Amino acid sequence: MDDVLQVGIITSTHGVRGEVKVFPTTDDTKRFKRLKKVFLDTGKEMLSLQLEHVKFFKNMVILKFEGLDNVDDVVKYRQKSLYVERKDAVKLQKDEYFIADLIDIEVFTEDGTHLGRLTDVITTGANDVYAVKLAESSLAGENAGKEILIPAIRQCILDVDTEEKKMTVHLLEGLLDI
Repeated sequence: MDDVLQVGIITSTHGVRGEVKVFPTTDDTKRFKRLKKVFLDTGKEMLSLQLEHVKFFKNMVILKFEGLDNVDDVVKYRQKSLYVERKDAVKLQKDEYFIADLIDIEVFTEDGTHLGRLTDVITTGANDVYAVKLAESSLAGENAGKEILIPAIRQCILDVDTEEKKMTVHLLEGLLDI
């Protein structure tokens, strides 16, 4: 499991006083109000940055970092990701998981057959959908290596063990029809 979790991506600067617009990659945008620091992945290192203030504008979060006081200080961080330590992450409810903990988890059917590996989580309006790359198994046949989509609903997702990196699913009729 990752020690840090992504919470946003800097999209652009905002004004001339060192503020940045951040596209949140978290369900709870208000969480930024409770944050004291974030980690910025520069591509070469992880910089620890203290938050000076937070504002919200439409679907974006506007952040000001301590010590970065003009546009020239922050323009180089466009398209860079912001992270928090796992200990500072939002508390999850029962049957909620961080996407980072689900990616690359092995997926099995309820009878124990290895189905494949979860490669992506697609967020939709109603429920998430898990993209699973099929492994070579009796279920996949000639479809091995192809991708199926499994809705993240109780009828399909029977068990998730992020420690063991294992998910057990019930395949609704037609899900393997590629």
